[in-house]
Amino acid sequence: MVESRTLKDPVKEKKVFTNRALVSAFIVLFVTLVLIFRLYTLQIVDHTLYETLSDKNRMQLQSVAPTRGLIYDRNGELLADNRPVFSVTMVKELTDDIDATLQELGKIIDLTPEELSRFEQRFKARRRPYESVPIKVKLDEAEIARLAVDRYRFPGVEVEAELVRFYPLAGSMAHMLGYVGRISEDELKKVDPTNYSGTHYIGKLGVEKFYEDELHGQVGYQKVETNARGRVLRVLERVDPVPGNNLTLHIDSRLQARAEAALGERRGAVVAIEPETGGILALVSTPTFDPNLFVTGIDSKSYKALRNSPDIPLFNRALRGQYPPGSTIKPMMGIMGLDTGTVTRQTTIWDPGWYQIRGNKRYFRDWKRGGHGKMDLFQSIAQSCDIYFYDLAFKAGVDTMHEYMAHFGFGHSMAADIQEARDGILPSREWKRNARRQPWFPGDSVNMGIGQGFMLATPLQLATATAVLANRGHWKLPRLIRSMTDENGLEVSPHLPEPPPDIKLKNEDDWNFIFASMEEVMHGKRGTARKSGADAGYRMAGKTGTAQVVGIAQGEKYDAEALAERLRDHALFVGFAPVENPKIAVAVLVENGGGGSSSAAPVARQLFDAWLLEYGYLDAENSTLKNVSTDKNFSTDNLVGMQR
Repeated sequence: MVESRTLKDPVKEKKVFTNRALVSAFIVLFVTLVLIFRLYTLQIVDHTLYETLSDKNRMQLQSVAPTRGLIYDRNGELLADNRPVFSVTMVKELTDDIDATLQELGKIIDLTPEELSRFEQRFKARRRPYESVPIKVKLDEAEIARLAVDRYRFPGVEVEAELVRFYPLAGSMAHMLGYVGRISEDELKKVDPTNYSGTHYIGKLGVEKFYEDELHGQVGYQKVETNARGRVLRVLERVDPVPGNNLTLHIDSRLQARAEAALGERRGAVVAIEPETGGILALVSTPTFDPNLFVTGIDSKSYKALRNSPDIPLFNRALRGQYPPGSTIKPMMGIMGLDTGTVTRQTTIWDPGWYQIRGNKRYFRDWKRGGHGKMDLFQSIAQSCDIYFYDLAFKAGVDTMHEYMAHFGFGHSMAADIQEARDGILPSREWKRNARRQPWFPGDSVNMGIGQGFMLATPLQLATATAVLANRGHWKLPRLIRSMTDENGLEVSPHLPEPPPDIKLKNEDDWNFIFASMEEVMHGKRGTARKSGADAGYRMAGKTGTAQVVGIAQGEKYDAEALAERLRDHALFVGFAPVENPKIAVAVLVENGGGGSSSAAPVARQLFDAWLLEYGYLDAENSTLKNVSTDKNFSTDNLVGMQR
């Protein structure tokens, strides 16, 4: 069999080769033209655009956070400082694989599940492009060294140094200063986003929050050159930030510490005010907490311990605790009774130990079961006779009491620069109708006359009213700020509200009369706080108070020993010293402390002694045991017939 073969055709092969060459050449030419066109587009047409993008990749405009202003007490003691801490942070836009990066980082430094969880929360929150997010703060030197060695392995991860708030006195000033914390998404919406573009912290409570605008300062900027990994190579331009203003407060850290020591481990509050200026000298709430825990983020274990404590250390009793003021309002009630003519200095009542409204079966008991007998206003304040003030309140009525108590600041937070303070409750007919859907009854007035019933006040309000009383009705709004200076040390005036009108009495001598009765509380033979006033080298005025926590049924006797500790009465005291030209007014609350004379008044005496004698604020002319009733401005004739 013969195998068939095709004869070779050179002409046809040449033609095929030529066609293929032409097609290849055409493709090469086309691709070359496309590349040339693209090169032309990139280099000439879009030159400006890509030059800008290139510069943007190479250069970045970074915000520079201002240094937060410092806070001092009146003696120059530093209360709020800034200290550097080192944190490891991550920039999302510069990190290839976030999970893998975190896993590798965890092999170099300890990362707790809580730190990782907090990082994820911050990562998901709204943030600015190229904004770094902290993974772990407060790195120690060993962790910083390990990260520095392996830094090349983690693009987008940096060790950053920043100034973080530090409170040297820790819990001593927590309820007054407040603290700063990481700025939240909601808070970022309420502030100037440009000025806070480099800021991670914001005032959360107290002075830190109220004076946030003054303490924060103005943000600065810097243009930096970065490498391909986003790391800064050099600073090209810089506009320095403006530091926040420094604050000096009226607070005296020595007096604050003395008040805390006097309260000890008891739950309570102390507020001390300088009547002449309205400056708050001490603002104590116990127990307290360490604000440094909250600055960079408190761990869950510590927070649960604070939150679940039965003593509620996070609760600011001085500003937000609302308590029945008890008998501490009797001096103000006395001013009302005299100024309205409801009673005179000679008006007497008979105290059998109980008071009854005609037609009403209820008995309103005196704290002294056998009664005080015949009492006038002077002795009723000195011995804290409830029956006298039951009768005074019944005769005056709620409208008059509401009007005069409001003059002393009850029912509203009168502090000039404290946001957290609560208003308390100054009841009225309208208040009860709205709050309780009931009309006002005469028995409500009787209860209100001794600071019980619906009336509630904070320790700050009690101290404020006492300072107004000590000033003979002249108002000075209580305030924390004493002075403020800018970066150059120049004084800046804080913007504070105007005080309410002064209290003008028909007979200005009534102030002296009430002062004398309060002086009798401390120095009289039957004064309820005579033990606390004993052996003093100056004259002081005060009033004790006891606020019921649980009601006692008709006919039953109050037995503190039979009650659980947290059901016992609150102890209160208000007072000022010296009586002439007062230098300090104080309100003391001891929760479940029992009687004000035994628990609260001794605390105030310690503060009076410290302020007037140890710290030297007592004038030489006041260092004698002169009684105000012998003062030339006080009419001794009006005391004729009184039980002195």
